Amino acid sequence: MRLVVGLGNPGGRYAATRHNVAWRVLELLAGRWRAQDDSVPGVYRARRARVGGDCVELLQPLTFMNQAGEALWRWLHEHEGVPDVLIVTDDVHLPVGALRIRARGSSGGHRGLESVEAALGTRDYARLRIGVGTAENGAQLREHVLEEFAPEELPQVEQAVRHAAEAVECWVTDGTRAAMNRFNRRIPKEGHEE
Repeated sequence: MRLVVGLGNPGGRYAATRHNVAWRVLELLAGRWRAQDDSVPGVYRARRARVGGDCVELLQPLTFMNQAGEALWRWLHEHEGVPDVLIVTDDVHLPVGALRIRARGSSGGHRGLESVEAALGTRDYARLRIGVGTAENGAQLREHVLEEFAPEELPQVEQAVRHAAEAVECWVTDGTRAAMNRFNRRIPKEGHEE
């Protein structure tokens, strides 16, 4: 079993915000894989699919971002065995559209990752971070992640969502290192493709 958790906030008000970019990735994968519903209403949305020879669960906590670990904890206690886990999330420390995959690490101050870490009891889980750009100062970060992308950012965001979905598929079939080698490219300078 492989578990892919997309962090975000529930409700239509947040659907297009920077904080919910990971949910776009999971929605794309659920459609591509024709995943079947395995949800617990009000706690998490889950969809299950076979990818190659692996069973993969796509999990979207329906708690708010900062309590994502509560839904993950519930899922873990309702399923046997500890799966390989990949957390997909936004990152304000990366430029819009940049991707970073790591096998482990700190939360970097991301409250959703802190909650996941508490649920798993470890920092040793793979994570795929999608750059959503940063605010001018720390005081504006909370509002920044709850804003929608600017129209001029949307092409980069859509490309990042597609690349992130490919990175998840690579992680499922070939593992973390292969996904890192393929998708951790140099961050492009503003306005330039690498």
